[in-house]
Amino acid sequence: MGADESPRHGWPPRSDSRVVSPVDSSERESGTLFDAGLGRDSANDYPLVYSTRVGSVFRLPLGLADFSRRSFRIDRPAARAELEGHARSFLAGFNVAVTHWRAPHGVLAEFPEFERGFAYEGAAMHAALRDLATCGRAAAFRRLFNGPGNHYVHLIHVGYGWSLAPLRIPLPVRMPSTPLLRWLALDGAGFAETYFGGVAALRRRCRRRPTLAWETRVAGSGRALWFAESADVAGVAETIESTVPAARPHLWSGIGLASFYAGCAGEDKLGELVVASGPHWPYFAQGAMFAVAARYRAQAVPPHTECACRYLFRAEPAVVSKWTDTAARGLNDSAHVAAYTEWKSRLRRTAAANL
Repeated sequence: MGADESPRHGWPPRSDSRVVSPVDSSERESGTLFDAGLGRDSANDYPLVYSTRVGSVFRLPLGLADFSRRSFRIDRPAARAELEGHARSFLAGFNVAVTHWRAPHGVLAEFPEFERGFAYEGAAMHAALRDLATCGRAAAFRRLFNGPGNHYVHLIHVGYGWSLAPLRIPLPVRMPSTPLLRWLALDGAGFAETYFGGVAALRRRCRRRPTLAWETRVAGSGRALWFAESADVAGVAETIESTVPAARPHLWSGIGLASFYAGCAGEDKLGELVVASGPHWPYFAQGAMFAVAARYRAQAVPPHTECACRYLFRAEPAVVSKWTDTAARGLNDSAHVAAYTEWKSRLRRTAAANL
């Protein structure tokens, strides 16, 4: 975009954006479930979705990315700015999907390549809500998943899970139909829960009865903790240590994924993270592998992911991505959460064998 051109489709995102226009009237004909109008819980600024009919799907205010509004750490300005930027990309992705859900890929392609995954994640949240509102008739998830969206398959499944948290509907609800990767939606739900509810929500999640699904959701909470602490290693480690022992390895898995995908961790910080994770470092490494694979599949590996990959694994992103594919053999067609957790377990063994 040239210097004299106006921003299109909400990019670059403006922090002062507000809820704006509804979708076209042709989409008002059916449904009695919800508009996906955005309300707010005054106690914790948790977005709520409510409705009386399909149609009038409003955009999300980009101010939701403001860390001060989330009660996140704001004493680390550089990390805060970078992580808030990723959050705004997510929200902008949701917003462009409101009016471009039938053919989303062209407008999503206008996002900078290293931010595009976050935008696809936000668009997936919208797709899940639209499909729920129309009982699947919109096929918004399928439209997003096909074509160029296949490069962002991990992020799309994670974004699908975001829709569950604001709806406050207990799992399982409308999990994606894809087998193995469908469980990334639980990770997304865990992230959303902590992102909107803060560390208090993370602690509540960690205290619940451990199950395989719980492990997956706690990992998503760990990803959000990286944002909540503005990528401060000491703060992350202190919070994780204060949780119940059963939750700690899965939180470190989320930290590995967030630090490698979202960034804000140079070599010195990566070394500190490995040390801080202690006996849980294979979980940290597994999350990092997921991040590398997601970036590599999108054919856009940012310098921070590439450098982190070489530092921790002494291998190129293409090699680490291949490790994740190899570990998934024999599991890809399984829709059971046990297959997903076995995949992660295999990657932990891969990490132990290669580090």
